[in-house]
Amino acid sequence: MSDALDLLLDRPQYANVADDAFAPGLDRVRALLDGMGNPHEALRAVHVAGTNGKGSTAAMTAAIATAAGLRTGLHTSPHLTHVAQRMRVDGTPAPTDWLADTLDAHRNLIEKTQPSFFELAVALTFRYFAEQDVDLAVIEVGLGGRLDSTNVLAPALSVITHVGLDHTDMLGDTLDAIAREKAGIIKPGTPALSAVTADEARAAIAAVAATQDAPLHRLDDEATWTTHRSGLTGSVFSLDTPARHYDRLSLSLAGPHQQRNAALAVRAAELTFLAGEDDASADAAVRDGLGDVRGHTGFHGRLDVLGNEPLLVVDVGHNPPAIAATLDTVAPVVAGRGGTLHVCLNAVRGKQLDETARLLAAHDAVVTPIPIDTRRALPPDEIAERLRAQGVTTRTPRPLADALDAFERSAPPADGLLLTGSHKLVDVLPPRFRD
Repeated sequence: MSDALDLLLDRPQYANVADDAFAPGLDRVRALLDGMGNPHEALRAVHVAGTNGKGSTAAMTAAIATAAGLRTGLHTSPHLTHVAQRMRVDGTPAPTDWLADTLDAHRNLIEKTQPSFFELAVALTFRYFAEQDVDLAVIEVGLGGRLDSTNVLAPALSVITHVGLDHTDMLGDTLDAIAREKAGIIKPGTPALSAVTADEARAAIAAVAATQDAPLHRLDDEATWTTHRSGLTGSVFSLDTPARHYDRLSLSLAGPHQQRNAALAVRAAELTFLAGEDDASADAAVRDGLGDVRGHTGFHGRLDVLGNEPLLVVDVGHNPPAIAATLDTVAPVVAGRGGTLHVCLNAVRGKQLDETARLLAAHDAVVTPIPIDTRRALPPDEIAERLRAQGVTTRTPRPLADALDAFERSAPPADGLLLTGSHKLVDVLPPRFRD
């Protein structure tokens, strides 16, 4: 089995080697899928792109679909602990035996097409979802949109969550350029839904939709919501859409930013699988889905609370807007207790560390840089130096396990520790926090 899995795990991975694994274009994945019988052509899909919020929005859309009684496939990336987490049906990852058998059956095809890790993972996802006969596939884009391997889909709906300056070396260094890359998932005559707010990005998406003759729905034109309560356990909010009013929805993902993602997921559901449902059935699906996103989908890594006194939170956000949203949620809780906010941080190259540093300084965070095993990671000593230059109180870099042990031994109950900066953090969490 391990030998077969190596066919996937040994392919070049962007998370580890960046440029060596980034080969934009759809020719290889199309050749791979053709050899597998073009399973993606059988899928009814919601396709989700964006700089931030796409994973959460995809998970919430899938949770609502599962709650509505649909057999639902969810593809997200990167995975936290095992590649099978990228391809879940009703929250359950693909069996390892299935992965191994399918890889083994396609050895010659893999050798012929020479896909990257991501291309092969996407093809396997589509094959698995087709074999599982899912009613709906919710597919998160990996990087960009137009040239992303997932963009072989002909979805029922294209969703764009947010556009910001990330991966500028690959997607462009303006909001217009990046938005056009994200909007590359919009297909001719197929509805699109956008939560983008920046004027430059909105205009770019509207232009792409117009060239595709695609009906464009804008979240801020079609939905309003009111927050009743928000905290680390989630939030309660009411939502109005063109379809109906949802009163006091409980959302299990924490942070005010997740309410916007939830509103986007609800509109995505209304424009697709909830379009023909009566108000009572739609309300029940939305309420159940949003109330237990992790239970319905297995989605983790966003403001997961691992301990309470002292507070211990992990969030895999890795660019300034994501980290800002996390800090805006966690820091007030710690401050309200009268404690100190500690942060274990790593960062990869190209992630605007100086902006992250300014955010950490604004919250008086005490930061310990930690190493992660990837060629894209910034050395902890460099992180420390750059943080100090921005006025951040910075401890001596140390492995995450050591930092956690020190925090748990000495921190008063009012303090909090946030682990953030990279998906790879999960790799170095002690087993008691990963299992």
